[in-house]
Amino acid sequence: MVEIDKERLGKQLRFIAEIDQAKSIYRQTLLLNGSRQENDAEHSWHLAVMAALLYEYTDDPDLDVEKTIKMALLHDIVEIDAGDTFCYDPERGTDKAEREAKAAERIYNLLPMDQARQFRGLWQEFEERRTAEARFAAALDRLQPIIHNYRTNGHSWRKHNIRKEQVMERIAPIADSSRVLWEYAKHLVEEAVKKGLLQE
Repeated sequence: MVEIDKERLGKQLRFIAEIDQAKSIYRQTLLLNGSRQENDAEHSWHLAVMAALLYEYTDDPDLDVEKTIKMALLHDIVEIDAGDTFCYDPERGTDKAEREAKAAERIYNLLPMDQARQFRGLWQEFEERRTAEARFAAALDRLQPIIHNYRTNGHSWRKHNIRKEQVMERIAPIADSSRVLWEYAKHLVEEAVKKGLLQE
């Protein structure tokens, strides 16, 4: 019989149970069918699938797609404690980094030390956007909500009176990773303005 490190397994299972809470953190973005807001777990899963599908469009041919997928899956776990911060809310964003760093410290440290270090490191790398993988994960994180907004008739844009310049500023990091996806994102924004889904 294989000997089990019960303490290690217990920590891993505790982390797995803890992150279930991400399913209850709702974002501003609607599901494409318009039935409700998406939650953080759905958003992260969607980004991971996008990374697996779209990595051929990154500007870096040496991109480690598995690492990018891990970042996509882990990047919003901190919102279990920190909550979802609407990207167009400057007031709520002032202490976002502090809230999320505190959350990362608590949540990732539920894991065994080696995995805590690895997962926390991937989250930090995503936040800093200094590597090709982090830049691509961040690009997808900016692209996914505009696809959702476009396909739900500008739902959260219209609800919060968001303007084109705000969206363009928000999605600018896409250009740091993929010229193809950047051109697509710009086109989507222009089409949204033409259709009246987004204010000029």
